[in-house]
Amino acid sequence: MDLAALEIFRTVVETGGITRAAERLHRVQSNVTTRIRQLEQALGVELFVRDGRRMVLTPAGQTLFDYACRILQLSEEAKHAVQPAHPHGRLRIASMESTAASRLPNVLAAYHQQWPDVELELVTLITSKALDAVRRFEVDCAFVAEPLGDTDLVSLPAFDEELVIVSSTSHRPIQSPEDIERATLLAFETGCNYRTRFEQWFGQCGRGMSRVIQLGSYHAIVTCAAAGIGIGIVPRSVLALYRNLPQIGIHPLGDTGRVTTVLTWHPSMAGAALLALADMLPDRAGTLDDTRAVA
Repeated sequence: MDLAALEIFRTVVETGGITRAAERLHRVQSNVTTRIRQLEQALGVELFVRDGRRMVLTPAGQTLFDYACRILQLSEEAKHAVQPAHPHGRLRIASMESTAASRLPNVLAAYHQQWPDVELELVTLITSKALDAVRRFEVDCAFVAEPLGDTDLVSLPAFDEELVIVSSTSHRPIQSPEDIERATLLAFETGCNYRTRFEQWFGQCGRGMSRVIQLGSYHAIVTCAAAGIGIGIVPRSVLALYRNLPQIGIHPLGDTGRVTTVLTWHPSMAGAALLALADMLPDRAGTLDDTRAVA
């Protein structure tokens, strides 16, 4: 029973099956199946009850899962405790799509040039899913929007953003929720902090959006807003990326639109590679002593 086997076992449990576990681990399904069977043979117990495509933990499997999580966490802590100060290895980063597009390219390019021994991985997720990925140790850190809520994660201010409402050019100026003509919101899925911020602002008028169209990219949000399908909430920094910005109305949100993007991580994951990234953030001042646990 080695760490690799425990990692495969934990991933199968967390993803709910062999297929998704293989995708996450970048392994073929037959390899994952074989390693699970080898683990069961080594322990002399069945870890799963196989019901068609479903894999349900046996009592022995649940006991092993609890131990596996603790063992793998201790392994990560030991690795980071003994690693040299020089950044190296892999740094897995989750980020909101807006930050990945508008803020991170220059930061990561400079990071790669200064620390070529670090293998960077970047995945885009909405804030709630990025925080879940940090807590499950699927990524080492994440760029997300405040507020984070009650959490034991460490966070560091990274970028200041201004959110604006985008609409068709024919829409009247929007200064309050009452000015919105069509209560259709173009936004990312539930769990996006920008969407939540807008919905709280709109709720001041005593009603909610009559319809929410969930889209997977800011480009889709902007073009649908330009077509008059609804209104969207977008960071101004994303609009600045366009060479040929569609004809849209842009409506500032004032203080409601001011939001801070933070870099957040679990305290046990603060290795040299991650701290080197924190030191390269352009909008932060001072040293890492100003990091804080948000509670």
